[in-house]
Amino acid sequence: MSGTIWSVDEHLDDILAAVRPLEPIELQLPDAQGCVLVEDVVVEVALPPFDNSSMDGYAVRVSDLEGADEEFPAVLTVIGDVAAGDGGLPDGRSVGPGEAARIMTGAPLPAGAEAVVPVEWTDGGTGGGPAAAMRAHSEAPEGASGEVRVHRPVQARAHVRARGSDVRPGDLALRAGAVVGPAQIGLLAAIGRSTVKVRPRPRVVVVSTGSELVQPGEALTGGRIYDSNSFALTAAARDAGAIAYRVPAVADDAATLRATIEDQLIRADIVVTTGGVSVGAYDVVKEALSYVGDEDEPGSGIQFRKLAMQPGKPQGFGSIGPDHTPLLALPGNPVSSYVSFELFVRPAIRALMGLPDVHRPTVRAGLSIDKALASPAGKRQFLRGTYDAEAGTVTPVGGAGSHLIAALAQADALIVLPEDVTSAEPGTETEVILLR
Repeated sequence: MSGTIWSVDEHLDDILAAVRPLEPIELQLPDAQGCVLVEDVVVEVALPPFDNSSMDGYAVRVSDLEGADEEFPAVLTVIGDVAAGDGGLPDGRSVGPGEAARIMTGAPLPAGAEAVVPVEWTDGGTGGGPAAAMRAHSEAPEGASGEVRVHRPVQARAHVRARGSDVRPGDLALRAGAVVGPAQIGLLAAIGRSTVKVRPRPRVVVVSTGSELVQPGEALTGGRIYDSNSFALTAAARDAGAIAYRVPAVADDAATLRATIEDQLIRADIVVTTGGVSVGAYDVVKEALSYVGDEDEPGSGIQFRKLAMQPGKPQGFGSIGPDHTPLLALPGNPVSSYVSFELFVRPAIRALMGLPDVHRPTVRAGLSIDKALASPAGKRQFLRGTYDAEAGTVTPVGGAGSHLIAALAQADALIVLPEDVTSAEPGTETEVILLR
């Protein structure tokens, strides 16, 4: 199979056919962030669980305020306080005719009350205006008593959050397949769930190779370069939803690389290597993994392939170790490795998570260029670009070189030129993969 040229779609299909969603586990809410639900969550407790006030004010009976205005306010006897966390008025008292209870936001509506009047509509028991009322409301001691004057009538249920107005028992809170984000965790906690059944976030181990690589912060000597791939791909894995581990660059020694990868399998659901997959004399990944499996047996070992794409022609894929952990071997040039990650590794991570749609969103956009773009015949080309949604256009950034990482940092899209396109004129509509 070494002479076979694979298409981008064939290679991706092969990867996705071999990747299975991770087994579900029960996790505490904080640990479930970023995971995918595997079952519907049904509400068991109403939210809110009781009628409660949406304002600081007074719980009243509607009939007591009919006709109330600034000149002739309704005068009510204050029989007590109801604060958030209380079960109601002391001694189980009810609000009767001509009575009111001072109430705080979130406190349960006491028995007998039909509505809440905001403190601004009253004198706060001071005989003064709204400012004095609000000050008195916040400063008065517990066990409020005396009288309060209300200057407006009120409708039934005004400023009352009804029990179950958000969700009711039996309602579907979240569907299986939803990603558990901050808002979903808030909802789960609000309805009393402390754990949830999810597929865990995949663990991705990123290993870069090359004796020329130096860690950022260290001094460069002749012929050395900084290792950027492992940092970029680890960040990309996290952005895709994974838990990612970066392994410092491994020198061009097959035995060392093989041992490093085998050591990492204990914490890996998928392994990503970068570099050493081409046809040179120091293609350490090929050498290190050539002992694994039989490349002619589907689903076994590591296959190294040539793809009809630019950048990213050399690729490797297969499984390794006793648990048949998927391994994707990407090229070493920075742009090639990043484009390869977006096309192949990111979908694999999303498939492990159990997401129904593993792909980045795509749009059609016109090329905003001054002159035609050349593209190699028979290869699918991926160019970095910036997408203008309002104009419906995309503009290439940087050149076609797979080492030009500065332009990659400015790009928010990949421009796709199909295999049968050798020249794309200004304004040509083409597929655009959105990266942000």
